Amino acid sequence: MNESTSTPEAFYGQNLAEAIERLIAFALHQGLIDSLDADDARNRLLDLFSVKEPAAGAGARPLAEELPDSPVPLLEPLLDAAAVLGLVPDDTLTYKDLFDARIMGLLMPRPSETNRRFRERTAEVGIAGATDWFYKLNIDSNYIRMDRIKKNGYWKHRTPDGELEITVNLSKPEKDPREIALLKSLPQSHYPKCLLCKENVGYAGRPDHPARQNLRVLPVTLLGEDWFFQYSPYVYYNEHSIVFRGEHVPMKISAATFARLLDFVEQFPHYFIGSNADLPIVGGSILNHDHFQAGRHVFPMETAPVTEWRSHGQYPDVSLGIVQWPMSVLRLQSSNRQALLDAASAILAEWRGYSDPAADIFAFSDKDGARVEHNTITPIARFKDNGAYELDLVLRNNRTSEEHPDGIFHPHKELHHIKKENIGLIEVMGLAVLPGRLQDELGLISDIMTGKTSYDQAGLGVASHPLNKHAAWIAELVDLYGTDGSEEAVKLLLQAEVGDKFYAVLRDAGVYKTDEDGRTAFGRFLEKFVTA
Repeated sequence: MNESTSTPEAFYGQNLAEAIERLIAFALHQGLIDSLDADDARNRLLDLFSVKEPAAGAGARPLAEELPDSPVPLLEPLLDAAAVLGLVPDDTLTYKDLFDARIMGLLMPRPSETNRRFRERTAEVGIAGATDWFYKLNIDSNYIRMDRIKKNGYWKHRTPDGELEITVNLSKPEKDPREIALLKSLPQSHYPKCLLCKENVGYAGRPDHPARQNLRVLPVTLLGEDWFFQYSPYVYYNEHSIVFRGEHVPMKISAATFARLLDFVEQFPHYFIGSNADLPIVGGSILNHDHFQAGRHVFPMETAPVTEWRSHGQYPDVSLGIVQWPMSVLRLQSSNRQALLDAASAILAEWRGYSDPAADIFAFSDKDGARVEHNTITPIARFKDNGAYELDLVLRNNRTSEEHPDGIFHPHKELHHIKKENIGLIEVMGLAVLPGRLQDELGLISDIMTGKTSYDQAGLGVASHPLNKHAAWIAELVDLYGTDGSEEAVKLLLQAEVGDKFYAVLRDAGVYKTDEDGRTAFGRFLEKFVTA
């Protein structure tokens, strides 16, 4: 709380009214509301905070240079006020997040108005210009929390298969003990059914479900079905979008999936779109609601070359080949949409039932007398500048073993200290989303390698030590590089080492390994589809 708002009394009267006025000025300047909306927005905010009158000179708009680029600094005094005035149950980040969505929801166009404006801009400036506008709307409304996203660590890492992107995810703040205790005591709720349901629009939220008063979604028709387009609140890449089905139905990769992806890139040709796989371990975090992820970003996998282009034996208009990538990727290209869809569907159908014991690939296993399927695909679609469609089909298998209980084609145990979570669509394409804990842990490792902290091998072996999970790795680093490095050199070294770990993660997740035996086995599968 700043000095001007250090007492409860200071939140009343002009101080709070002036804070409301500055937020309204920001909303007008950024185009969240029009001038005709200003009185209504002002009165709604005054009512929310039980303030009787607006600030003196209300409606006099400050110069643009006097306003911040983000609503965050304008929201801070209002959130402090909400805590002091008892408008939030507890002064925690979770409750403040719920309340700031409520505030910004009063400063946004209604969903139908948002859609109308988007369609008008599409007609006026094209679809890319319209998504520029919609993306900015989501940032200005604080739905996309750009202030937190900027805290994420980011660097690039060279590998034999191209340059990977590495991020350390700091944008989702950790909950404090009070919030964790509260979540454990909450009764189960069934509305909305999940974070992707269209009923989230305007939802007030609760401690275990984010508020969505400032969420806006756009209707999109895919394969004649009702789907919706929105941005992710914690964008991992430029214009990170979510395209979700209107119905709450489980994910299922099928021939229809490929058709929906191509429908989307026809309407949004400047975006890629892809789907997580539909099985546990190799799938995404939300498998109970069919959805895709899209955006305006060139991932490392997209720029990876095909080792040799071949013609499809049954569909000669389709070119296909194996992508030089640590995971197992077939790339298909064609300007003939139907031929491409037919070819992709044939590959999916073949892969679903394909086994190759020599490569340790089995499509099915038996559990309690029932057949369990293991093979699926992570698909990615693009519409190229030359008018061709492109589909990347990443072959996946979710089988486990005694040696690898978390997944044979999953990060192996020796890599879990860096990355244990599922390898989903984003990581498949070469962008690592690493846990936020690494920020502090890498800092502590850096202290050892620069000599700021003495290297205590025995201490690291204690389970309660914050670096215990990294003990074996640290021993290797110290043995190779010592403990007297400069801060900058150690920083670059650790980034490179983490990059190597992520590259190893992708190799683990590849069903066909990149050695000679793996390439030969992958070739056996490819030969089923190409001309002699």
